[in-house]
Amino acid sequence: MKTMIAFDLDGTLAESKQPIGDEMSLLLKRLLDVAQVAVISGGDWPQFEKQVVGRMQGDAKLERLFIMPTTGTKLFRYDGTTWQTIYNDAFTSEERDQILAALNKAWDEAGFGGEQTWGERIEDRGSQITLSALGQQAPLHAKEGWDPDQEKRRKLQGILRGMLPEHSINIGGATSVDITRKGIDKAYGMRRLCEHAGIEFDNILFMGDAIYPGGNDDPVRAAGIDSIKVRDMADTAVAITAVIACVKA
Repeated sequence: MKTMIAFDLDGTLAESKQPIGDEMSLLLKRLLDVAQVAVISGGDWPQFEKQVVGRMQGDAKLERLFIMPTTGTKLFRYDGTTWQTIYNDAFTSEERDQILAALNKAWDEAGFGGEQTWGERIEDRGSQITLSALGQQAPLHAKEGWDPDQEKRRKLQGILRGMLPEHSINIGGATSVDITRKGIDKAYGMRRLCEHAGIEFDNILFMGDAIYPGGNDDPVRAAGIDSIKVRDMADTAVAITAVIACVKA
């Protein structure tokens, strides 16, 4: 049986940028009773606080929870009192300037514009820079309707790969494109997790909704980690329930 169950966040444990629901909070608490749990996503620590950490039940075994913001380029652990940064692979100022310039140029080259936005479109997360097409605070209904077939983001992805050959460009969430250093994707995050936790890939089961070519969950599957592609939170809830039942059997 797997000793570490890892999850994507948006579209897997919660709606895009929304807190996990009561049922998911309870399921994660029950899962932490029988296994270590990791959550990896493109969002930064404040987003994880809102979506996951702040929603966990008070008696959950948080020392077993590994929080991995910005595609696993950061790791946070709970020491019994507070959450501590274990590592943080931040961009240099030169890298940051290059990426920001490329994002603005690629957006114009793709011919996008005129959309209503809610908050800033580009967010610097330290070790990852993310373009959210409709802004960081866009409502869910607007995000779901902007690029349901991912054609717009695939176009941006192709342009950016030409401009930033030394970086990884992945589609994530409902409207996002995530940029990290080359080779830094969720598989990289899983390798760092294994180093820190002292476990092997064989001990991990991963669940995500973006396990498809170009999706930001797919590198985990491609790296050889057993993975389950889920459609939504209901799928994830069924899978977690099954894992808990198998461990207790």
